[in-house]
Amino acid sequence: MESLTVGLGARSYAIHVGADLLTALPDWLKALQLPRRVMLVSNQVVAPLYLSTVECCLAAADFQVLSVILPDGEASKNAASLEQIYTSLIRSHCDRQTLLVALGGGVVGDITGFAAATYLRGVPFVQLPTSLLAQVDSSVGGKTAINHPLGKNLIGAFYQPRLVLIDVKTLQTLPARELSAGLAEVIKYGVIADANFFHWLELHSANLRRLEQEFLIEAVLRCCRIKAAVVAEDETEQGQRALLNYGHTFGHAIEQLCGYGQVLHGEAVAMGMLVAARIAERQQLCRMEDVQRIRELIAACGLPLQPPSLSLEACLEVMLRDKKVTAGRLRMVLNEGIGSAKLVEIADPGEVFAVALAPELLHG
Repeated sequence: MESLTVGLGARSYAIHVGADLLTALPDWLKALQLPRRVMLVSNQVVAPLYLSTVECCLAAADFQVLSVILPDGEASKNAASLEQIYTSLIRSHCDRQTLLVALGGGVVGDITGFAAATYLRGVPFVQLPTSLLAQVDSSVGGKTAINHPLGKNLIGAFYQPRLVLIDVKTLQTLPARELSAGLAEVIKYGVIADANFFHWLELHSANLRRLEQEFLIEAVLRCCRIKAAVVAEDETEQGQRALLNYGHTFGHAIEQLCGYGQVLHGEAVAMGMLVAARIAERQQLCRMEDVQRIRELIAACGLPLQPPSLSLEACLEVMLRDKKVTAGRLRMVLNEGIGSAKLVEIADPGEVFAVALAPELLHG
């Protein structure tokens, strides 16, 4: 097991990464003196795989265990699922001495975190991420949210977990498509923050897709280190943390317009990263060679390159509701070569995206 800390003063917390860690959960909860009443939140796909393991180890350690199982998928990241958690908590007479534990991917983690932030004005929660995307990104940093029909993650709160316990063995049951979707967020960290890591991914993307444990642990650790450092410096996304949204501006538009869950989040981010790289090259922030390397790594990870056929006007309408829009001006993250990025205001989004989405450019 490897460990690191998200440094937020009195609200600092540990991230533990390794294999076969789920059954160690009771020891960590006791060490942190967290409540002995636990509400486990999972979904219909993950629960049959891991819920009983976690329930049994907690019960054996004298924790009182309750559980709620949500529908699966991005389409369920909504107010109805949030209300399902609230209803379970209220009917079970849960008070502030209740711990919420998110057992699942990014959707489960985001909803559970938002429920924890708002139930009785705040109860503690812990992340047990079971997807690669959640392990390298959404479980760390305290962004919690649900989707709205008019936009992704528009309703939420910054609310930090007390612990993130990452067991890479859970990736053995992850479908190949979901694994590739998680790799999009891994690539993101290399592009925006660490050129050496990007090169490491070029060498070892096949090892990751084969689920080789030492490579998975290394990739998860490197991503979490980058994110932990960014969150410690800019918890509520006033500056540097916005760079973590590389590929997300256009990616979120794809997700919403295609219908949540039709295009996986990581797939949409992959396409968004390629569009962002094309824009960066047109603005002379990177070279065509950089764009080609990004394209080739995205393809090597089994991710799509060509966005679906969507109306440019519809995409622009969605992007102008993005959280990074300020005073009606669209801002997006663009890479500076590989290993660095910046937030750039897009003066004429219609023209910029029309050029970046030209098929001959996207295909290289």
